[in-house]
Parts: sequence; C-alpha cells; structure tokens
Amino acid sequence: MAARFSCRSFRSEPVARATIERILTAAQKTASWCNSQPWRIEITSGGATESFRKLMYEAASSGRPPSGDFAFPREYRGVYLERRRESGFQLYSALGIPRGDKAGYAMQALENYNFFGAPHVAIIHSDEALGTYGAIDCGGYVTNFMLAAQALGVATVPQAALAFHSDVVRTYFGLGDDRKVVCGISFGYPDPGHKANSYRTSRASIAETVRFKDE
Repeated sequence: MAARFSCRSFRSEPVARATIERILTAAQKTASWCNSQPWRIEITSGGATESFRKLMYEAASSGRPPSGDFAFPREYRGVYLERRRESGFQLYSALGIPRGDKAGYAMQALENYNFFGAPHVAIIHSDEALGTYGAIDCGGYVTNFMLAAQALGVATVPQAALAFHSDVVRTYFGLGDDRKVVCGISFGYPDPGHKANSYRTSRASIAETVRFKDE
C-alpha cells in the first residue's frame, strides 16, 4: 500500500496474460455485500487498447457533455477541496505547468483519455439494480486489483474520467443498459523517469479522519 501510486506515464511493453490473470484471481477475493460480486471487467490489450484510446480521446476532446452512470461530486469544499488542489498542483508543478494555466490543465486532463500511454485498460462495471452498493463493492475490487498489480511490479492509475463518457464505453464493449460503468484502470509497467511519476500525494493523519468513542 505504501509503494502504490497513481502512475501517469507507462512504458509500451505489454503485461503478460498470465500476470494479468494472477492480478484478477487475487482481486476476485474482494468482499462484497451478500457476496454478490457485482463487478464485471473488460480488459483491452494490443490493437483493442489503441482503438479504444482513439475513440475515448476523440469523445473527450470534442467538447461533448459528460454522460456518467453515477452522479459526480456536486462540489469539493473545505478540506476535500484543499486536498484536491494540493494533488493537482503537485502534478502541474512536476510537469512545469504554471499555476493558472487553464489551457495547460486542460491538455493534461486529456491525457486521461490517452490512458497515459498504458498498454492495457480495465473497465469496471456493475449491475444497475444494485445501485450505490454495487458501486461500493466495485471500489473494493479496484483497490485490490491495484494492490495485486503492485505486488507483481505492475503500475496502475484508477480513472473516474473514463466513466465521464460511459455511453461511449458501453457502445465500444457492447454492454447492456443493465450494466453501469464505475471507472477504469489503466495499467502496465511504469516509466520511472517521467516527471509525472516523480511525486507522491500526502495522506491525512488518523487524528484527522478517526474518532474513538469509549463510553
């Protein structure tokens, strides 16, 4: 957990199918409400990654409005806004994008749809009828997928951005209306020399996030 980070530059080298299957086998142990295991996964490799990359980048750069299956945060405020800004400024600073450079911010945001050069993308989707609880279970799956990948030397970046255009995702993978796109995970081997991978985000202390009540 301490070693894992959101990788934003990958080498083009693909991950062996046997390694991907080891990651999936470990992640499948994720706990879920009533053991429903609502997650389903679509994984691209090779030409499929390239065609999906092109499709998603075109959708994102066209200015079309978001079409997510789950409500996005209404707003970030207080400490949540502070943490979001800190994370963003760390990335922009590492890449040499000046504060206030909105065009630079926008170009970097579009890199989500290039999958940061990753050779693979996993799309996680849930059963519509399970609603928020299905999505929560998928969140547990995403965490375990990333930790299993880290243990095998594979880098990951979880991407809510890929769910911003869930209609494009659904069409590409032929998903029914009963499947709701939760997020994506781009993954592969990291480019350790890239500036986007040169920093690490902070974490709040236990005192900031936990209250103990003994009486």
